[in-house]
Amino acid sequence: MKVEVTTESKDHAVLVHIKGEVDLYSSPEVRKQILKLTKEKTPAILIDLENVSYMDSSGVATLIEGLQQCGKYKGKFALVGLRASVKEVFELTRLDKVFEIHKDLKTALEKIKT
Repeated sequence: MKVEVTTESKDHAVLVHIKGEVDLYSSPEVRKQILKLTKEKTPAILIDLENVSYMDSSGVATLIEGLQQCGKYKGKFALVGLRASVKEVFELTRLDKVFEIHKDLKTALEKIKT
């Protein structure tokens, strides 16, 4: 399945909505959107993974790169709405300790304000 990546500004953050499977073939599309935002020094980037059914290591690597780029200018970078299968990938690799992860958009938007 092809991945769909859309962005929207909401309050004080830019949401990156990802839909589909994030794998070796689709992660470059996700990467392009995230790096575009980090180049613009977007203060807060929320990655909405609610509609991601599968993510492999290349997808995870893309998110790590986004987190690192955002960190260079002290921006905020958080993940939102991980399904159990995707969350498991983060827990197994202990990246759930590295990323700020929120269960839903409302919580993420409130947390990212501070």
